[in-house]
Amino acid sequence: MSFQSAPQAMKPIADTLPTYLANDLTKEGDQAHIVLGDQTYTLRITRAGKLILTK
Repeated sequence: MSFQSAPQAMKPIADTLPTYLANDLTKEGDQAHIVLGDQTYTLRITRAGKLILTK
């Protein structure tokens, strides 16, 4: 019977990705535009504190 060792733990994604505060993106407002290629998306912070990203 052979046993394989468990894979080494990967570094948490949160430690390797850039992090942005939503309020910084919206400049303390509740909406911001995000452009990806030739598409513009709207990021909105709801009254409940949730994020919505729409095309």
